[in-house]
Amino acid sequence: MVDAMEPQLPMPVWAGVRTLFRLPWTTDVTGAQIAFLGIPFDIATTGRPGARFGPTAIRSVSSMIAELAHFPSGFSIHDDVRAVDTGDLELDVHHSATVKQAITDRITTTLDAGAFPISMGGDHYVTYPILRAIAAKHGPVSLVHFDAHTDTWEPTSDDDINHGSMFTHALREGLIDPARSIQVGIRTHNADTRGIKILDARWVRQHGTGAVIEAILEHIGDNLSYLTFDIDCLDPAFAPGTGTPVSGGLTAGEAIDIVSGIGHANFVGMDLVEVAPIYDSAESTALAGATLIHEFVAAHFGVNRER
Repeated sequence: MVDAMEPQLPMPVWAGVRTLFRLPWTTDVTGAQIAFLGIPFDIATTGRPGARFGPTAIRSVSSMIAELAHFPSGFSIHDDVRAVDTGDLELDVHHSATVKQAITDRITTTLDAGAFPISMGGDHYVTYPILRAIAAKHGPVSLVHFDAHTDTWEPTSDDDINHGSMFTHALREGLIDPARSIQVGIRTHNADTRGIKILDARWVRQHGTGAVIEAILEHIGDNLSYLTFDIDCLDPAFAPGTGTPVSGGLTAGEAIDIVSGIGHANFVGMDLVEVAPIYDSAESTALAGATLIHEFVAAHFGVNRER
């Protein structure tokens, strides 16, 4: 039996229960400002599977990030915001037609409780049912989309489950305002951009992160916006652990600077997807994903912002 008077040592970063950033685990989001959710789903992928293990990998490496306050702001995800890890969404993957509604329902519950939803995929299809819940509450939003791919290809059917066509579905359902949406880091060809502004990976390299931040903020303005970050936006040198890697992407540092620079905008939700740890090297992809989530939270819920 442990003597209650003995000092309690801090848990080492490599040990203990792995919640995201070592936050409390609960499915009750009452009073929470942020509700983190894992969505372990990857049957919509067209490349290598494995993103179902993304939430677990991100949680595992996030304990290192949670050890200290955010650099350079000093923001503490434990002390400066009320955040909880709500675990992973239970999905009936053997009945894939049920997945879309299950995700939408869970995000709706989070929004109804007044919490800000931040999800970890899973493949990128999961963003589509999330947007259905977001738009049901807020109306069409500006999509700020980081990716190697536009994910606006023509669907194979009205109800295909595909991580390359879900934003076409979202546009046709009126979930996204295409005129005020923007995609960053694109480097695969799609003849039909569906009216969405694109800052491709070459544009980012040629103009720099400051210009990217300025262009995004100018384009979305004060619109209610949703941020989705596909980890394959990063070059495979920084994020090898993903299903459809494409060379020539952003560096981790560029992405961190951009997300930090736009995080204060009028966002109503965020997700990070497509981390597939089976292809990862030294957990670098999962670490990049966890860091980008942390950067967004620090920028959006920083101590100098009223929330």
